[in-house]
Amino acid sequence: MATTKKINRREFLGSAAVASLAFTVVPRQVLGGPGYVAPSDKITLGYIGCGTQGLREMTALISNPALQIVAVCDPNKFTTDYVDWSLNDVRNSIRKALGDNSWGEAIKGIPGGRDIGQEFVQKYYGKSKDSGTYKGCASYEDFRELLEREKDLNAIKIMTPDHLHGTIAIASMKKGKHVVTHKPIANRMHEFRLTVDTAKKTGMSTHLLAWSKRPDYDTIKKWISEGRIGKLKEIHNWSLRPMWPQWQSNPTDTPPVPKDFNWDLWLGPVPDRPYHPNYTHAVFRGWYDFGAGSIADMGHYSLFPLFMTLGINTPAKNADAYATTTCALQNNVSVGVKNDVAFPLSCIIRFKFDAQAELPPFDLFWYDGGMKPVTPDEYSEAGKSLEREGMMFVGDKGKIIGGFRGEKPVLYSENKMLQAESAPESSGQNSNDVWINAFKNNTQSPGSFIYAGPVTETILLGAVALRAGKKVEYDALNMKITNIPEANKYLVREYRKGWEL
Repeated sequence: MATTKKINRREFLGSAAVASLAFTVVPRQVLGGPGYVAPSDKITLGYIGCGTQGLREMTALISNPALQIVAVCDPNKFTTDYVDWSLNDVRNSIRKALGDNSWGEAIKGIPGGRDIGQEFVQKYYGKSKDSGTYKGCASYEDFRELLEREKDLNAIKIMTPDHLHGTIAIASMKKGKHVVTHKPIANRMHEFRLTVDTAKKTGMSTHLLAWSKRPDYDTIKKWISEGRIGKLKEIHNWSLRPMWPQWQSNPTDTPPVPKDFNWDLWLGPVPDRPYHPNYTHAVFRGWYDFGAGSIADMGHYSLFPLFMTLGINTPAKNADAYATTTCALQNNVSVGVKNDVAFPLSCIIRFKFDAQAELPPFDLFWYDGGMKPVTPDEYSEAGKSLEREGMMFVGDKGKIIGGFRGEKPVLYSENKMLQAESAPESSGQNSNDVWINAFKNNTQSPGSFIYAGPVTETILLGAVALRAGKKVEYDALNMKITNIPEANKYLVREYRKGWEL
């Protein structure tokens, strides 16, 4: 009796390419046209997290010829009650990618879940098939099953809530998969360290999506190095976040778990608690257990490339946080609310840094929830006010004010104003190209987890200071709060049984 050899997906894709060359051998680029990538050369990607941001980024990523999404995963099967910044943005992004303006016309609400992810992937790849259909994307509820069954995966992309990032990244790297993740790498200091240690031990390539090449930062570095603002004293960074409801206490009602939503898997390593929609979807980020706050949401985008550009190679040595307070009425008496479950409505955090290779000791100030520095006199006298997001560098002889999203920075020094020239063109590679190429070559990307230690630990230290309610002194070498021993509990997580790391 004849036997049939089992082949994996990559072998199948590769054999299909070989079969197409059986009668005529021509150069690959001629066969497939400009930008052609042989199926056997593609990065095979497992996509974990099919919420609104996961789907939005999937629509931009799927057209990249260097990769193939072969599996999706989410504990939510399908729902239309997701939370987003726009009612129809996800639907319209999928329509644009598919070239189908009728997609989702029967959907009322904001869609998400693994069914939507799988449907989108298969419809997109089906467009290039003679049959018009494609069935090569698997769907999973549990990421652990995906990692166990999808033996031929090269890489994992993590688009889940923050509390699962480290757990999934560690499991993926131990299975020999490269990892690209949304920020933060983890929402606890100890878990972040474990994730980086795993990356080093396994040798897998990694990438934090908050990385970017910022030409405006090169200009700022040049001005600082030239002494244009004198000795650097302070860096200020402010954000308009949060852009989600920010509750100050855990909900007390217990609505039923929605149909086809695995609450147990969504909780992952976090200790058991009743389901509530206030924890899930785009609002998870405001909770200490599930998120890492506005500073992790937006601070990574501004501070990760800044740390890399300015050569900031150590985390802050201490952090002092100032947060909004609130009250509640109990029997008509106003009492203060002690909040140790969620980030505040707004805050200011001051971090102190030791001298770096090219910088003197300096302070870094973070602001969110509408807080920002007082507009400098030089700026207001020019008829300007600070935008809702931005950065400012203060020296003893001048200031630099720059846009949060790469606007041309402005220098104020010696009673003169100088605006930077147009930012130079980047290399032409977007962030997806950067990590895809690194994964293909088994090299570390410039956004590797290994390089993110100083910024990640600084950001996570901010949450510790908020929860401690006092200035915390941080010994980075030993990963320890030295002045408030009880604050060390905020560096670690209490793991649910079976989810320990």
